[in-house]
Amino acid sequence: MEELKVSTDALFILLGAIMVLAMHAGFAFLELGTVRKKNQVNALVKIISDLAVSTIAYFFIGYGIAYGIHFFSGAEQLAQKNGYDLVKFFFLMTFAAAIPAIVSGGIAERARFNPQLAATFLLVGLVYPFFEGIAWNGHFGIQTWLKATFDAGFHDFAGSVVVHAVGGWVGLAAVLLLGARHGRYTKEGRVSAHPPSSIPFLALGAWILTVGWFGFNVMSAQNITGISGLVAVNSLMAMVGGTLTALWLGKNDPGFVHNGPLAGLVAVCAGSDVFHPIGALIVGGVAGALFVLMFTLTQNRWKIDDVLGVWPLHGLCGAWGGIAAGIFGTKALGGIGGVSFMSQLIGTLLGVGIAFSGGYIVYGLIRKLVGIRLDQEEEFNGADLSIHRISATPERESGW
Repeated sequence: MEELKVSTDALFILLGAIMVLAMHAGFAFLELGTVRKKNQVNALVKIISDLAVSTIAYFFIGYGIAYGIHFFSGAEQLAQKNGYDLVKFFFLMTFAAAIPAIVSGGIAERARFNPQLAATFLLVGLVYPFFEGIAWNGHFGIQTWLKATFDAGFHDFAGSVVVHAVGGWVGLAAVLLLGARHGRYTKEGRVSAHPPSSIPFLALGAWILTVGWFGFNVMSAQNITGISGLVAVNSLMAMVGGTLTALWLGKNDPGFVHNGPLAGLVAVCAGSDVFHPIGALIVGGVAGALFVLMFTLTQNRWKIDDVLGVWPLHGLCGAWGGIAAGIFGTKALGGIGGVSFMSQLIGTLLGVGIAFSGGYIVYGLIRKLVGIRLDQEEEFNGADLSIHRISATPERESGW
């Protein structure tokens, strides 16, 4: 019986890993559809390359920092428990790889390719697992202190803060260091339109992410006995709430409409196991509104050229989700309880601080050492000339 449970758990978390892995296709097509046509190839190559670098960084460094586990024993030992520990690494690696995938959308169309891969290695190998270990593995006694002080630790079931807020705030640091795309803002301060190159691809990316998110959230239980239909329904309700408020406030704009469900899903991750479905609907609705309003504000008034709006979508909606778990997760508002508003606030602010400072250090260091910004001619011709030259040669065109 025990052997059956172990094998079932391994299959359960493997299916989750595959669903979250598929979400990276969503990241790719969301960016592909949003950037200008000349940068579409770069977006595709960048996402899959970031995933490969993330796997290496997390396998050899990051997973050990977060959980103290290394895979340097023999294959016989690794195969124990049906390889569950390995599959768990696979699952958590797909979460870690979401960090550079999120950042990629913010810095699109002006970041050099190879320096971005170096940033990916440092973010996934060092910055992300540092906070992951605090939130999900009790490092430095912070969770113990929160529980002793506020009767509950920091609760982030599926990564509103650990994954999304961290990725969004790292992205903000990177965007600020790179500056706006050439021609995005005129000397008079007006915004020059850079419309999405393909609404169908943008919509496809959003749909792939939405479907994969149910593996992202539900499989965060990490074993079959922990599976909860409440998590699935709360994810659905938050997705719907985000869609409807983005539809309303965004005045039917397809870019807002397709990012609305993502905003809701980002926000619901933290408390998806403790919310009442009506609470999840409200949390998702607030997130959809937050994305539309803050994306418009950052682009038009603050002149922050965050191409896909990763800071409003992941950074702010993720932070909102972390705090909302301490509000709508309480029994007073129909939740299961076992959460504390102060613990959620402190944990969220800690994640934001680590992410922004870590991102600023990583991208600031790379900018100083090798440079990360394309020059004006390279940007004008495409996000990375080497990739475009390779894809445009006659031999390649006839061979693919």
